[in-house]
Amino acid sequence: MSTTRVNTVRLQTMVKGFWESAALMSGVELGLFTAISKGHNTVESAATALGIEVENAERLMTALTAMTLLERDGDSFTNAADVERFLVEGASSYAGPWMLFGKPAWNEWGNLTEHLRQPRSEQKVLGKYDDTFTVEHAREYHAATYSIGLGAARWFHKRVDLTGRKRIMDLGGGSGCYCIVAAQKFPDMTAVVLDLPSVAVVAREFIAENNVQDRVTAEPCDFTADALPTDADVAIMASNLPIYSREIIAGVVQRVHDALLPGGEFHLIGEILDDDRRGPIAPALWGLSEAVSGSTGLAHSESDVIGYFTKAGFNNVTATEFIPGTLTRITGYKS
Repeated sequence: MSTTRVNTVRLQTMVKGFWESAALMSGVELGLFTAISKGHNTVESAATALGIEVENAERLMTALTAMTLLERDGDSFTNAADVERFLVEGASSYAGPWMLFGKPAWNEWGNLTEHLRQPRSEQKVLGKYDDTFTVEHAREYHAATYSIGLGAARWFHKRVDLTGRKRIMDLGGGSGCYCIVAAQKFPDMTAVVLDLPSVAVVAREFIAENNVQDRVTAEPCDFTADALPTDADVAIMASNLPIYSREIIAGVVQRVHDALLPGGEFHLIGEILDDDRRGPIAPALWGLSEAVSGSTGLAHSESDVIGYFTKAGFNNVTATEFIPGTLTRITGYKS
């Protein structure tokens, strides 16, 4: 019979998790991973490249090694494979801004208990994404999300064949990645990004940067209430599911169904819980983050979302893993 003693190690590790977040963010902000990739791979040379004291470089690099973000061989350091791919500036896959995406909310997470005490009457439909979300905020936000969004869009178009489709509407499409990649892949495809007025301005900038402005547009739209385009045979809604309550998402799915052309398809890609609601942790935390944002949103389960689709009238509704442990793609077809 096992007599393993219960201790506090797991709890202590969790409660200090923000220390690890801070170390990773500092590595990005200081440019440590880029410096190591360029050959500044000792404590002393990294300190010189970063312009910090040797002792501070040692402290940070020791922690990042223990976190397995750096690998150490004697006095030399190398980046772990994922760090080398995503956190070295100048690489097409650089995702440093995404690593810093949550930092503006750092202090608010420290006040999570107070946010959880907020009554429903004080919560907002869109939380932080309201009329105060300016063009400047949108530019900063999508500078952080663009590289990740572009990777997700390319993965989507590798997995989903839209051959023969004519027009996409992308609900909350942000920088327009899914529409941009579609236009690049299908010369006859047109698309519209539907998002907040400030975000639509920024989406047009990304669309123009990719030279697809002749076939991709971005329009202000509150897709929870405004009329949706009725000329699309594909609808996409990606990575914004937990922002909304069950009632709102059910309504959006119904509105998409009614607006799509007959035979059209809807792909909702979201941070979705397993049906037993025990995880994964990423969707659960995205749902919790809506308390910090002050919205009515929460984490939805796979059966929840399939239920929204079925009730709205979609057929052949399926769930497909999109990003393991993070995103699931729910697809339905209109008769």
